[in-house]
Amino acid sequence: MFKKILIANRGEIACRVAATARRMGVKTVAVYSDADAHAKHVMACDEAVHLGGSAPKDSYLQWQRIIGAAKATGAEAIHPGYGFLSENEDFAQACADNGLVFIGPPASAINAMGLKAESKRLMEAANVPLVPGYHGADQDPALLQKEADRIGYPVLIKASAGGGGKGMRVVEKAEDFAAALESCKREALNSFGDDAVLVEKYVQRPRHIEIQVFGDTQGNCVYLFERDCSVQRRHQKVLEEAPAPGMTESLRQQMGEAAVAAARAVGYVGAGTVEFIVEQPGGYHAPDQMNFYFMEMNTRLQVEHPVTEAITGLDLVEWQLRVANGEPLPLEQDDLDIQGHAIEARICAENPDNNFLPATGTLQIYRKPAASSFEVDEVRIDDGVREGDAISPFYDPMIAKLIVWGETREEALGKLDAALAQTAIVGVQTNVQFLRRVLATGSFRQGKLDTALIQREGDKLFSQDPLGLNMAVAAAVARTVLAERDAESHDPFSRTDGFRSHGVATRRIDLEYAGQPVVAKLRYLHDGLQLQVGDGEAAPLSFTSQSDGRIDVRYAGQRQVVHTFLRGEVVHVFGTDGATAITELDVLAHAVEGAGESGRLTAPMPGKVVSIAVKAGDKVSKGQPLAVMEAMKMEHTIAAPQDGVVGEVLYAPGDQVAEGAELLRLGTGGA
Repeated sequence: MFKKILIANRGEIACRVAATARRMGVKTVAVYSDADAHAKHVMACDEAVHLGGSAPKDSYLQWQRIIGAAKATGAEAIHPGYGFLSENEDFAQACADNGLVFIGPPASAINAMGLKAESKRLMEAANVPLVPGYHGADQDPALLQKEADRIGYPVLIKASAGGGGKGMRVVEKAEDFAAALESCKREALNSFGDDAVLVEKYVQRPRHIEIQVFGDTQGNCVYLFERDCSVQRRHQKVLEEAPAPGMTESLRQQMGEAAVAAARAVGYVGAGTVEFIVEQPGGYHAPDQMNFYFMEMNTRLQVEHPVTEAITGLDLVEWQLRVANGEPLPLEQDDLDIQGHAIEARICAENPDNNFLPATGTLQIYRKPAASSFEVDEVRIDDGVREGDAISPFYDPMIAKLIVWGETREEALGKLDAALAQTAIVGVQTNVQFLRRVLATGSFRQGKLDTALIQREGDKLFSQDPLGLNMAVAAAVARTVLAERDAESHDPFSRTDGFRSHGVATRRIDLEYAGQPVVAKLRYLHDGLQLQVGDGEAAPLSFTSQSDGRIDVRYAGQRQVVHTFLRGEVVHVFGTDGATAITELDVLAHAVEGAGESGRLTAPMPGKVVSIAVKAGDKVSKGQPLAVMEAMKMEHTIAAPQDGVVGEVLYAPGDQVAEGAELLRLGTGGA
């Protein structure tokens, strides 16, 4: 076995690889950028080498520096993780040329599967089913439009060299094709250095089911069953599970054998994933009528590999190291079986209510559910951050992966919701509550999965607040009163409980909730507290502090056991039914209030201006695209909030802008 490896990645996957290497007695070398100088993955390894600037192009994509770091530290092999250089054939070949083992497939396999169009031709020759489409080398926009018209709308434009939802658009009608193609090509060029695309029929009610494959240098290849990754937003996965709900043994075998055929067609070695789009013409629970089509092969370990580990009891990183070391696969196909059910939730820094816009900030509070090995409590957390770390605009916004295992899917669902309820993050917006709402939908609970689930269940998923105003106020008041009691001394004049020998003490509390002012009145009665929220009826308020720091709050017929965290004036409330936040207003500090300047269009996060579609004096309509920004490896369109006239454009394409920077001004006057 290798004595030392270098991990050419960052975040949770670097920590994940380091953990297995440590268990196997293999020393590790981390690499890091300026932004990651004190990152968790740096501390997880035995050594660390600085690569360069914070942007990936200045650090994690500098493969010559990475190879130099491996040679300088005496590493024998390089594990690329996923993303960055994991599917870069030049990097894989450079490792071999420099006497280093690339812990992944040979460069030839990466090349064959890296270009989607070429991989489709290879799969067709290997008799692997394909979605109808155009995968040719001719990229003339007029030809691509013609092919899309021939295939029939809706169609899917996909970056040939890409993945992760970048450079991908669904086009519903012919007149929208040209604009979507231009956007896809631009995003593909920025993300992958190649603007080639392919055009395919957009399958209706599709499921995204992928097969984990593994090959060794002796010519053995097996499939480690399937993962259902159908729940997606912006063509990126949100929840993944194994096995796929409703899967039959017959269909599992057909898809598994097709995946192995795909891997053998390119002489595959190591861990890989063959992704299929699965059509459901017979309905959600008619798996024997499903048609499956090859979509792409990811020539690396996948983000969602832990659910496969959970149902097989295997460590896939260990398999990677052993295969890269020249050992045969530890098991044959007949030795593999499925045990129970596992689900993974990707916890991301993003705002689901604003088109999943990535978020940045500092993890002021980062509390996780109790986790250990699967043998103990079936809850696992893979992350690369700690409390106090920053979520920067330079990298993917994923904070952590939460994985649970149960004997049945129903049991796993319950464990995942309970674990998410115990997750408290303050300082950056996240999708934690959104994930809980997805789990609660009838579609997900019944296994009625397809890639449109989030859109279909949208009325239950977005702009929801399960705790509500009353419980938010009650929790905030309870936190304040408990804090005051803890600060009291034995001096009777320091008491804050409103005690009077006669009459009733009433305390006014000014708050802000969902952008609206709220006045609460707390009355100190001889037999307890009474709370009135706004113009509502006054009701008894009671609460008790628990040993774990939570507060058991009872008010107006509701009961919640909550964690509360005060940051500045904002009380963040995390309860069993959900989470919310409420602001405790300082009346003096807020005595002078000013409305925001109208007509301002600001950057929602730090990034680069890609394009400006208007100039000063142009008339625009509400919803009209005005500018495009690139941040966190995705493009974001800035649209007009109302009809008006462009007064001034303040930035040009290529400019870097800070969060909140005013991009242009919109007025209501004439041109």
